[in-house]
Order: sequence, then C-alpha cells, then structure tokens
Amino acid sequence: MDTRYFKTLVTVVETGSFSNAARNLHLTQSAISQRIKFIEEAFGHSLFDRSGAALRLTSAGEVVLESARRIVGIEDSLLGKLKRINRREKVSLCCTPTFGAVYLSGVLNRFILESGGAPADLNFLLHNPDQALEGILNKDFDIAIVEHCPDTDLSMFQTYSLPQDDLVFVTSPKLGLSSAEHKIESLFGFSLFVREGGCSSRQLLTRGLEEQGKSLDDFAAVVTSDDLRLTRQSILAGGGISFMSKSLVCEYLETGQMIEHYVKGFPHSRQRKVVMEKGRENEKLLCDLARCVFNVMDVPSPL
Repeated sequence: MDTRYFKTLVTVVETGSFSNAARNLHLTQSAISQRIKFIEEAFGHSLFDRSGAALRLTSAGEVVLESARRIVGIEDSLLGKLKRINRREKVSLCCTPTFGAVYLSGVLNRFILESGGAPADLNFLLHNPDQALEGILNKDFDIAIVEHCPDTDLSMFQTYSLPQDDLVFVTSPKLGLSSAEHKIESLFGFSLFVREGGCSSRQLLTRGLEEQGKSLDDFAAVVTSDDLRLTRQSILAGGGISFMSKSLVCEYLETGQMIEHYVKGFPHSRQRKVVMEKGRENEKLLCDLARCVFNVMDVPSPL
C-alpha cells in the first residue's frame, strides 16, 4: 500500500478531523475521506467510530494507526539514509509558473556560478502552490517558492518571506481603457484570461469579485489557460483583459504596450515565500539555494 495513505491516517488523528487534515496536506476533504475509505476496504475494518460528534478510532483503527506510524517513520528514516550515501547530492526545487518565468533562470545561474559549477544534481519543476506544498510534505521537493493568499496556513512548514507580488488587470492600448482606477463593471465587456483553479491569482480574483457581489460569469467570456506566454501574447494583440503579476508584464507596461488597471477595494497583492520542511533549515545545500533566491530578488537573505 502506498505510504501516503498511512500518512493521511496519521495526520487525521494528529489534527483531530478530516477537514484539518485536508488543510495540512493541501488536499480536499473528499480526497482525505477517499484515502481513509481505501484503507478500510483494504483491511476490512472501519477505522473510525462515526456515531458521535468527536472523531474516535475503533479498536481496529488503533491497531492500524500504531503500524502506520511505524511505517511512516521507517520510510522517513530510509529516505534520510539513502540521501546520505548518495555519491552526489540532489536537490529538487518547485516553484509557480509566475516565479519560474521571471526569476528561475537567474536563480539557477547564480547557484551554479557561486558554487564554481553545479554542486549537485538539480531538478526544477513548475506547479501551482497547492501542488508545491503537497510535494514538500510528501518529500517530492526539497524547497519551494510559492505565491499565496494572506490566509493560507503555512504553520507546518519552515518559511521565509520574499517581497510581496503585486497583481493588476492589464490590457492593450487597442482596447481604449484608461489607466485610471476603475469600477469592476467597466471591465465586464471584455474577454477575461485566467489561470487554472489552483493558482493564487485566480483565487484572489474570485475573492475580489465575490466581495463585490460579482463572478467570472459577468465577463464577456472567460479563457482559462496556464500558458503564460499565450496569455501575454493575447493581451498584447488586444484579445481581452487579464489579472496577473506585474512582474510578468513589467517590460510591456514600461514601453506602453500594455496598460495596468486597478479596481478600488480589490485585492491587488499576494504574499510570496520560500518554503521547506521543518528541521531542514540548516542543510547547507538548501540554504545556499534559498540565498540565491533572495539575491536574485535583491533583498537581504535571512539565511
């Protein structure tokens, strides 16, 4: 059985509920329920007594939990031992497509140059914030850089704050919208280019609309795509409007090829952090890589 099922059981018990476990593991509550159901069906026993208000393990659940904790501990110990005997260190960094498009090449180049050549096998992956955080928990990634909404719970991670990321609505001058502050209704006549659901820019956009009693359906059309290059080219061609990081389009804003628009009362910023597993903040390789992130963003490193 995949050990992530046992990790899910341990997390449910330690956090006290399926909903808390879902937040900690960055999964839906339905996914947590399905994993527990899989274990119950595999072993032929109910793990929880669901008759009361509080979540309680059955006698079979106690037995499975005891073994689950041992299995998770053995896997963690094994991974640590294997990493130490590798002849060459490996490091995996996951970041969002926005960070990757703007900063990743600079981070990689600085990391290699400052070490006098690649000090380890490097793996760089682009994912949305939820996938990146789940990857840290599952030890798929060693370090992550994510943009996130202010209320995102990162208490289970070791985190370091980066400068916040500013977001704006952007259009081509061809659409004839002024750069003045707008009411959201003035943007509804255009097609809106948005990211997939796991992206924090879409989460902020949806939240801002809901706070004004509006939704994505109020726009003339909605185009969903995670291809940032396609979105930028479509906006430059006058194909519509998008709510995106200024860092992605700063050169177009400076040259006048795009215009930025603010909406009063709308959330126009999100937080950005370096994230790693607690207990790994003193590992030299991870600290060296994190310092390169801060250096490329031209801010003092806390490491």
